[in-house]
Amino acid sequence: MGLKVNEIFHSIQGESSYAGRRCVFIRLTGCNLRCSYCDTKYAYKGGKELAIEEIVGQVASHQCPLVEVTGGEPLIQEETPHLIHRLLDDGYEVLMETNGSQDISQADDRCVKIVDIKCPSSGEFEQNDMENLDRLIDHDEVKFVIGDRNDFSVAKEILDARTPDFCKKHPVHFSPVFGQIEPKILADWILKDRLNVRLQLQLHKVVWPSDQRGV
Repeated sequence: MGLKVNEIFHSIQGESSYAGRRCVFIRLTGCNLRCSYCDTKYAYKGGKELAIEEIVGQVASHQCPLVEVTGGEPLIQEETPHLIHRLLDDGYEVLMETNGSQDISQADDRCVKIVDIKCPSSGEFEQNDMENLDRLIDHDEVKFVIGDRNDFSVAKEILDARTPDFCKKHPVHFSPVFGQIEPKILADWILKDRLNVRLQLQLHKVVWPSDQRGV
């Protein structure tokens, strides 16, 4: 058994609390959602079937301790938890970015799960598995991609329903939809409402052209 891989590349981590660090990205093919602002539509299809040993070999060639498994949606492939477990056993720090529609408990607890809770403007809000917020462990992170004021209000309501220490235990990132809402506007909303969240800009889109792949 193997996994369908869209691309493996060495770059700078552009999101999460790991932003700025060197990272090897394993982008798996396929996604069960079709978000309105998706910037990786090319990963819906295509790619190449690779055995876990082949993937690990390509990762090792970059001599980088941090690895992110992403997509598409990584958890729709049956072998993804096995890949993550193998990378962890090999001594890598492993991140997994997931669209929030799949049960994150499938992945090894040593893996840092970055859960993207979909807001209404994505068109996929109803696909959220909100039980994932109860499955988080202390090092896991949450991301809300914000396209408008309604998205901001919904994200705030979701956080308000959690315990007061939720944002202390789990880094929570509010990221503006690239090219749709100015970061300054989102920053102003966060400041006005005194939210204990992090404004997240996609660092890789600042460093390289926003449509450039494999960086």
